[in-house]
Amino acid sequence: MASQPEKLVLASASPRRSELLQRMGLAFEVHPSHAEEDDSGSNGPEQMVHHNAALKAAAMEDTYPDALILGSDTTVAIDDRVLSKPTDLADAKAMLQRLSGRVHTVYTAVALHWNAGGFRECFVERSDVCFKSLDDATIDAYFAIVNPLDKAGAYGIQEGRELIIESVEGSVENVMGLPIQALAVKFAEHRFDFRDES
Repeated sequence: MASQPEKLVLASASPRRSELLQRMGLAFEVHPSHAEEDDSGSNGPEQMVHHNAALKAAAMEDTYPDALILGSDTTVAIDDRVLSKPTDLADAKAMLQRLSGRVHTVYTAVALHWNAGGFRECFVERSDVCFKSLDDATIDAYFAIVNPLDKAGAYGIQEGRELIIESVEGSVENVMGLPIQALAVKFAEHRFDFRDES
């Protein structure tokens, strides 16, 4: 049996996750998983992202048995309630009003599946984000530069963060959608080497 997967496959269409893997200096292929996710959060945010990340990785493992499949899922939670992607701008505004002036938690799960190696592992990282107090004008200004409709909790940390975010405790990259520090530790632990030598 090979001691190393032949390549790394990202089972996500997220440009942010691709950007973060590039920042780690890794070579990888992108093959988005079309697994049916559960965004209800009925078992709590941590269980939800764990389940969804594993689903995404599992959906691709038979297609790429010799690769390490990376499936990931991120959600925003406050008052034990999951804030998924907003349905429209009014919903997005309501989400930011709810987060305004408070601390909430971002959970990201990373599932790693290597079928040929019989390897399956999943971990969840959390970061606490403190929002500034937001008035309507600030929310409108934020929405003018960021599309909230494709983001859990109706915000992203890459652009316009100075308008809405006071502080982050934990990995900022985790809030972006991939906890690269924890992932690097995991790869080192299992001696997985996907460095881009090009």
